[in-house]
Parts: sequence; C-alpha cells; structure tokens
Amino acid sequence: MNSGLEKKWQEQWKGKHIFEPSPDGKKFFITVPYPYANGPLHIGHGRAYTYGDVIARYMRMRGYNVLFPMAFHVTGTPILAIADSIRNNNSEMIELYRSYLRLYENDDEKIDSILESFKDPKNIALYFSEKIKKDFETIGYSIDWRKRFHTAEPFYNKFVEWQYRKLRGMGYLKKGDYPITFSIVDGNPVGEDDIKDGDTNKVTIIEFLAVKFRFQDGYILAGTLRPETIFGVTNIWVNPDAIYVKARANGEYFFVSKEAFEKLCYQLYDVEKIEEYKGDYFVGKFAKEPIYGREIPILQARFVDPDNATGFVKSVPAHAPYDYVALRDINFWEGRIKPIPVIRVLDMGDLPAKEIVEKNGIKDQLDPRLDELSEEIYRLEFYHGIMGENCGIFSGKKVSEIKENVKDWMIQNNYAIKFYETSRKAVTRSGNKVIVAIVRGQWFLDYSNPEWKKKTHELIDSMNFYPPSFSSQFHDVVDWLRERPCVRRRGLGTNFPFEEGWIIESLSDSTIYTAFYTIIDILREMGIKPEELTEDVLDYIFLGKEFNGMERFKKARESFEYWYPVDLRVSSVAHLSNHFTFYLFHHAAIFERNKQPRGIMVLGMLISEGAKMSKSKGNVIPLATIAEKYSADLFRLYIITNADFDTVLDWRETEVRSLDKKLERFKSLIEESLTYSAPTDLRHMDYYLINIFRLRIKKAIEFMENYRFRDAMIEIFFNFLNDIRYYEKREGEVRRKQVLRIIIDDWIRALAPVIPHLAEEYWHRLGHNTFVSLERYPEPGDIDFSVINSVNYVEEILEDIRNILKVSGINPKKIYIYTAGERMKHLMNLAKQDKSRAFKEARNKIEYSLLKQIISQRLFDKICPENEEEIIRNSIEYIKKELSCEVILNSEEDPGNKRALALPCKPSIFIV
Repeated sequence: MNSGLEKKWQEQWKGKHIFEPSPDGKKFFITVPYPYANGPLHIGHGRAYTYGDVIARYMRMRGYNVLFPMAFHVTGTPILAIADSIRNNNSEMIELYRSYLRLYENDDEKIDSILESFKDPKNIALYFSEKIKKDFETIGYSIDWRKRFHTAEPFYNKFVEWQYRKLRGMGYLKKGDYPITFSIVDGNPVGEDDIKDGDTNKVTIIEFLAVKFRFQDGYILAGTLRPETIFGVTNIWVNPDAIYVKARANGEYFFVSKEAFEKLCYQLYDVEKIEEYKGDYFVGKFAKEPIYGREIPILQARFVDPDNATGFVKSVPAHAPYDYVALRDINFWEGRIKPIPVIRVLDMGDLPAKEIVEKNGIKDQLDPRLDELSEEIYRLEFYHGIMGENCGIFSGKKVSEIKENVKDWMIQNNYAIKFYETSRKAVTRSGNKVIVAIVRGQWFLDYSNPEWKKKTHELIDSMNFYPPSFSSQFHDVVDWLRERPCVRRRGLGTNFPFEEGWIIESLSDSTIYTAFYTIIDILREMGIKPEELTEDVLDYIFLGKEFNGMERFKKARESFEYWYPVDLRVSSVAHLSNHFTFYLFHHAAIFERNKQPRGIMVLGMLISEGAKMSKSKGNVIPLATIAEKYSADLFRLYIITNADFDTVLDWRETEVRSLDKKLERFKSLIEESLTYSAPTDLRHMDYYLINIFRLRIKKAIEFMENYRFRDAMIEIFFNFLNDIRYYEKREGEVRRKQVLRIIIDDWIRALAPVIPHLAEEYWHRLGHNTFVSLERYPEPGDIDFSVINSVNYVEEILEDIRNILKVSGINPKKIYIYTAGERMKHLMNLAKQDKSRAFKEARNKIEYSLLKQIISQRLFDKICPENEEEIIRNSIEYIKKELSCEVILNSEEDPGNKRALALPCKPSIFIV
C-alpha cells in the first residue's frame, strides 16, 4: 500500500505545523466528539472523524481559517472497571487488553509491563490517548494537537466545576429521590457510557404499576404497563420453577420474585426478606383483585419472566394475547375462567385477543409473534379504545385520555405501587447487572425544566441540521428528556463542587467542552495554573464579565471570542438522544445566542460485512491497522463514497478491493501524464474533456457546500474517470496523457480533501513547492456547454442506431444518417411558442406528421445543437469505428426514403 508515502506527508504536515491556525480571517470551527480512551478505536469510530477531517480540509481550501481540535475522554467508570478487572486477575479482561496491546507493541515483556501498569486507571487513559492520537495521524487527520487535553486534567476539572456553578445558579441543578439506572455491584448510578452497548442499544427506565392482590397476610404484586385493563383481570400468572420471596416493606408484606425483591430493596425503604418459596407454592391458590374484591386463581405460565418487573403477571385474556393463549393451553382452567371485556374498539369484537390470536394461527404461548400482536392490540386500544360499562368512574371514556388517571387513582386508593424496570436486560461494561434504583439525595440535571426546554427549542430552530429532517427529532428528544443523574460515587472525573463524595459523571462533564478547546493551549503557553481559573476568571473568558486582574487572561478571552461558536459538530446518530442533546441544552443555558452552536451533522452507523461489529463475528477492524492493510487514502475514499452520510455504511472487503482498483487507475493516469506536456493545438474533444471537468467541479462544489461529499466524489472521481476513459476511446492514449496535463493540477486539488496524501505527493511531483492542503479549491471557470452538448448529441445518435440494430437483428453494411433542414427547425421553434400557428404553416401531410412527433416527444425542450450536420461530420470516423461499417451523412442517395423524415435533435436513420 502507500504507508511510506503517507507517513512522509504526515511528518511534513506535522513538522511545518500547517494545521495550527491563528485567530485571523474568516473562521470555521468544526468538532467531532472526543474518543473514550479505554482501548483502540475501530473503523466504526473512524467514520465520524474522517467526515470531520474531510470537511475541515475542504473548508480550509475554500479560504476559511479552520480549527479542527481533538481531546480525550477518560472520565467515568469504564476505565476504572478495566483497571479493577486487571488488578483482580480477570483472565478474560487481561487477554482482551493483551490483544489490544499487540496492535502497538511487539515485545511480550513490554506488553506484560504495560498490563501491570494498567492496574492504575490513569495509565490506561494515558496509553490509549497517545495511541489513538498516532492512529489519527496515520489516517491523515488535519487536527490541531496544540488543543489536546484529557478530561481528568486539573484545568478541565476547573472548567467543569465552573459549568456546574452556572447551572445551579440558574436552577437547573437539583437534588431529590428519582429512579435511575444503577449497578448493585458497583454501588453506583450508571449511564450510557457505563452500560455495555449503551450507546447503540439504549437502556431507559420503564414505570410499571405493581397491582396489589390480597394474598394470605399480604399482597402479591403483579406488574403491568396497562392499568386500564385491571377491570378485566381473571387470574394471576406465576412461573412455577422460579424462586419467590415474601418481603416486608412500608409496613406491609409483599410477594414477589427473588429478582424483583432485589430491585425492591433499591426502590423502597427498609425492605426485609421474610421467607422464600418456589413458584409452584402459589399454583392453584387464590388471591383477591383490589377493585371489587373478586377471588381469582393463581395459575402457572411458561412465559412469566421472574426477572421482569415483579415476577407475577395479571391476566386479562380478553385484551392480552399472551394471557388468552396461556389460558387456552389449559382449557380456560377447565372452563372456570371466562374473559372479561373492558375496552371497546370499533370494528372489533368483545374479545380482540381471541380474534388476533386465531387470525394469526398462534399455536402456543412461546410463539415469538405474540410480542408483536400484543403491541398491535395495545396501540389499537390506546388510540381508539373506549372504556366499557364495567369500568366504574372511567366507563365511556377514551383510553388515551384516562390511562394516567387510572394509574393515579389506583395508587391513591392503595391498590398499587410504582415499580421501576429497565427497558431491556443490561449489564455494565464489567458485566455487572443493571437495575433501576431510587437513590436518596441524588443530584440531577433538571432537563424537565420548562424554561430550559424553551431555550433549547429556540436554539434548535436557529441551527442548520444535516440532514434537515433531524431538526424535528432533536425537538422530540428535548420534549421527552427529563431529570438525569449527573454524579456518581466512584470513577475518574471532576469532584462535584456542592457535596463531597460525588464525582460528575462522564456524559454530564462532556457538554460544552468544545469551548475549552479555544483556550487550553493559551493557558499552558502563558503559564497559568489550574487554581487560577476562578469563577471570575472563567466568567470573563467565556461570558465577558469584567473584573480586576482580567488583563492576564485577555488573550484567552480573545481566542474564545474569535473561534466560538462551533460552526459544525459531526457525530453518529447514536448520540442523538444523549450527548448531542445535552450539548444543546447546556449551550442554551450558559452562552448568549451568538455563542451557541450553528450546525450539527448526524451520521449513520457503520457495520462490517452486513453485521454490527463484534469480536465474536471477527469483523472488527482497528484503526491502527488501516494504513498498513489498506492505505489511509483508500480508507478515507471508501468512508466518503460508499454510502450517503446519514445512512448505514457497510464495510465489505470485496467493495474495498473494487474501489482500490479505481484508485490505482487514478494513480496510473496521473503517473502516465507526469512526463508529458500539455498540447498547444487543442481539438474539439480536448475542449470536451476540459469543459466536462469544469462541469464536474461545479457540481461537486454545489454538493460539498451542503456536505454531500459522496455526491461530490461521484462527480469528480468516478464520473470523471469515466469521462477520461471515453475521451481516450475517441482520441487515443497518447493524446489523453497530454491533455490531462491541462486539468491535472485542478483535479488533484479537487480530490485533496478526501485523498490528501496522494494529492500532496502528485502536487509536489508536478513542481509545486506549496502544500496542496493549503491551496485554494479549484473554481470551475466558464463552461462551454455547446461542446459538451455536441458530444452528448453524437452519443445519442449512436444509442439510437444500436437500439435499431438490436431490435432488427441487422448486420449493417451501410448506415445513412439524415439531419433536419432549416424548414423543420423553423416549425419546431414556432411550435414551442404557438402550436396552432405551427400547424397552420405546415405545407403538407409529412410536415404535419413531423410536427405531431416534435410536440409529442417535446423535442423543442431538448438541448439541441444548431450545427447538427457539422457535429456529426466531425465525428463520422468515430461513428464508423464504433459501428464497424460505412456511415454516410446527408447523402443525395435516399434508398429508404428517410431524408424527409428527419427531425431537429433526432436525425433519421436508414440501415442497409
């Protein structure tokens, strides 16, 4: 591959500091979320960084003063969990990190030494920060590394503390008892970054209603998400093989599964285990439903999951497919149970569960389609259902309007309590179970605050989104986002300034850090110490509030003033519901409108060989291997051209190899032209290649101004390669090598944002002593469309002839071509303005018929060259070569009587 060539230019860029801008001129500030430095990155991460770099390089070449910085995220519990595992001699974790280290180290003794050092979490962060930096350099990212920092630095800690003082002063930080995702083993709240696959497979909190069914001296708690169906309960389901617990809490006895008991201990006060039972203990016994006091049986069911909600399930067979099928399996308990309908839906019978089960041929309660059918009934009944006459005070009311009222009514009447569950079974990155807990005295960011939401909605309305459709999705996330815990008891990070023993969690400290890029290098350069970053100092730098002694920090203030706000932030769709939206909330709260973000670009995910990347599938490709295995430029070209930026990109080796062949073709074309001089005697087809290139450049710029780089590269790389192939077919290889010299400088500049190493190499081999990365992007110049149209016109004639030959099966000896005369051109121009008048001027049936064809085919809307005969005559040898027979133009001889039938833009053709 090109690793040597690429390394050469990476060292040149670095040595000359060409990507380290000073505040001067028209600025463009672009950021991509900093990587989490707990291991090597893979190509999935590389998509965002590559897009960020391509945009940075393009904007630099468009005359902008571009800042593209990078830092490293190290805070939170993931790195801590890794260090703990290595310290505890976890063989699986040690082997995993040994495999990571082998990407960078060859000496086993050194690897062992580094692994030993990883018992200290900071060493993990520092090692992989440095390696990721080098990986980024091998891909050719034009990052200003002067701005580098990591999130456990004292400077950054002071910045985060300042942010939280601002938020508390605005009333956006509060303390209370709220349900949060929690790791029992770690004794700590956990967020997306702490949960395995939490960034791509979200874990949310689900609020169940645990209905209290009187049983013996206590209550069976049966979890439900449909409190409105309580009026139709016929029985309770239990898993006969699971373990259940009798527990005392809030002065009452509750019966729940063993797993639910563990969760209750973190949701209620003073929960105490009294006794354990196997599930079959309950089977055949009775409990009383809370509304009317009816006795209902407790029956066994295979679908009951003891680790979901309370481990007991209320049964409403009229409206729940699972319940209907389970009862059907036991003959409705020998005919003693009858479904009780409680919700009416137009055009559905009294027993919708029965209807949908029978319609879909469900055989038993383990049929996976039952989940989908349950959702279908839930939607129908929620949006279109009316509560039945047996539903007390809720009778006759719409389900959508009273669902929450039923829940509140049941809680107020002590018929139920709240029970919180995760939206899916989840574990931390260390493999520890995640539950929902209510932590007493937890600190929260109050994203439910109406004033804060309003500010954020206004910010979204002022921004540019790529693609634009994501604007509404951000509004939706802002609407549903509520309180979020912002501190943890353990982990790396910033100490919470308002209460000892808490650390600000890893997403909550990563919201406005883009502002810190603008000053970190200046703080170091001026010898400013972290302890000097008082609230007054940071208020001055970021908010412009003057104070005595501010002169020392004037340069930092000026840098922030120049660079901020962020013009474009690029990241994956996986960050939409958390990081992206927190970024907007915090900017809307702290900064004035003119310092709030201007644009967001949302990228689709990257998969490999049709599947999500995972070690078990063997489809993970580390960034560290890209330069040697493929080449940086090939990787960059694939990332940009394989899929539109907002769609899923699938890395497939066969497609990479195919693209590599095209890149090799490009290199051959440039190499072959380097030894030739541009011709001085330009021909018609030379002008065609020059003008079609200008057109490609024009279209590419239009696409790139909207960050549609795939479309741009289709124009200036793929399509232009085809243009060159076509030109060579007509004019020959030697002429191609000569004429390409006229275009080659602009072509290299046009491709430089995407394949910068090859562009830099060829730029210098062409005799330039500047960096192409700092050159201006080529302008298209004047385009002579008549030249392009004339070539396209010839190709259309060839296509018409080939179609005739294909249909007729003729093996041609002679082909006659006739172009329209001035008379038909006059009638066509007249028809374009006034069809009736054109028909009146028609002299005979032939002209009348030809006019009808002109109008029906709308030939007057086509781009038609005026000199049709001259264009064909100039290309007659090419046409003969393509068709391998004699071609005669506008001959007096007319063996097929076709001459009079020629139309403007559509010559008549006769084949012998």
